[in-house]
Amino acid sequence: MTDGSAPGGVEDPALAVKDVDIDLDLDRAPDDRPASSSGPVPWLVATGVTVLAAALGLTLALRSGSAPACAAGRTLAAAPPTGTATHSGKATFYDSKGAGGNCSNPAVPANRLYVALGPTEYAAGAACGGFLDVTGPKGTVRVLIMDQCPECEPGHLDLSREAFARIADPVQGLVQVTYRAVVNPPLPGPLTFRIKEGASQFWFAVRIGNHGNPLRAVEVRQGTSGPWRATARQDYNYWLLASGAGPGPYSLRVSDVYGHRVTVSGIRMTPGQVQTSVVRMYERGVVAATTRPPTTTRPPVARPNGTPTPARRADKVAVANAPATPAADGPSTRPAGATARWCG
Repeated sequence: MTDGSAPGGVEDPALAVKDVDIDLDLDRAPDDRPASSSGPVPWLVATGVTVLAAALGLTLALRSGSAPACAAGRTLAAAPPTGTATHSGKATFYDSKGAGGNCSNPAVPANRLYVALGPTEYAAGAACGGFLDVTGPKGTVRVLIMDQCPECEPGHLDLSREAFARIADPVQGLVQVTYRAVVNPPLPGPLTFRIKEGASQFWFAVRIGNHGNPLRAVEVRQGTSGPWRATARQDYNYWLLASGAGPGPYSLRVSDVYGHRVTVSGIRMTPGQVQTSVVRMYERGVVAATTRPPTTTRPPVARPNGTPTPARRADKVAVANAPATPAADGPSTRPAGATARWCG
């Protein structure tokens, strides 16, 4: 028989499976009539409910699932510490082995007092070249921001071993600290400029040194006239104009987050060489001429107290040298020998 009916015209529920259409309407009460226990319909309905519940649970888990531990805090707006606000956090220490960190410094500072920040405060290189005053149980130390600590959440400072020893006993490994940005720190000298290896009149990238405060913008033009062209900050602290700026020499206009702006001329296309100008970003004690804060400057954000993690070895940080890998159609945008530490 092909119509699903039993002899005598009486329909057999067991043979009517092909006519069952499982339609779950969660907004309507279920039918009051009990289903036959002898047929497969209750089993199919139960299976459908189970599958639907599992799908809903998976969807909710994907939508509200927690981020990996090493990504904690990255949902906050990325911005370097600026202004005079004091932040609370924690500090550990590491050793860069003399390398200049993700900020592409030629080497560690002579006093070996430096710090690596988590991605939120490193802010894709926006913090590079700035300074922090960090206070711990033993005192205060001033450190140069020169590296990124990918596994560090906001408020977690990874200091050099020497800097950590100034504020706490290294045996402790992890301590609670407060810190704040240094506004207009004393400058070690005039601005320096380093054109990146592989640059040419068709591809321009420059690193600025000795600027003291975090930078907001770098503009370039061919010679001493013509329109200024904005460069794009890279996370390894070079300022890039992918279409090139011409053969040079160049004029560069440099602005920091507090409104200081200077112009330097005569920068030559000499990749890999540090060119020292006679222009300082600001004079000590001089306030920027503008009283209106730059539009890209974000107000300081109070950081919550860090939660100690004693299991972390203070000096155990995976350091990997990331050699430059030239792109097929142009020079690499990664610095040669840049150091980066990644989550395991």
